[in-house]
Amino acid sequence: MAVLVWVVEGTWPACVDAVRDHPSAEIVLLHVSGHDVPEAAHGAFAGLFGRGQHRERDPGTAVEQLATTSGRDLLAAAAHRLGRPCTTRERTGRVEREVVTAAEGAELLVVARDGDHARPGPRSLGPASRFVVDHAPCPVLLVWPD
Repeated sequence: MAVLVWVVEGTWPACVDAVRDHPSAEIVLLHVSGHDVPEAAHGAFAGLFGRGQHRERDPGTAVEQLATTSGRDLLAAAAHRLGRPCTTRERTGRVEREVVTAAEGAELLVVARDGDHARPGPRSLGPASRFVVDHAPCPVLLVWPD
């Protein structure tokens, strides 16, 4: 069984700190890249230049590559901060659904609040985090970001 840590830009340090001393045998750091922004770039490009033409200049491809690089960088920084052996996973898709799917069989899922920090309660969670908390197949540790 593993502790799954959802690594999201801006809130990941609090999640990593929350599990640094967890007695679990395995820590898994998860980053999910949404598919909506690259798809929008692909679609806009296709609408402007037509499908099939000038594929080599499609900005959606560059956006996908940037998202992958950014995700890998975040996972590397999180692993370094954790300071102990861990597994990293990168997924792409609908963020909230990918996190819930990745949490199958996990001992614990660690999520940071990402909404309005001035308002405790439901508004302290963004839509993706709310979905994850509501649908997670395992216990969830909800932490305040630093």
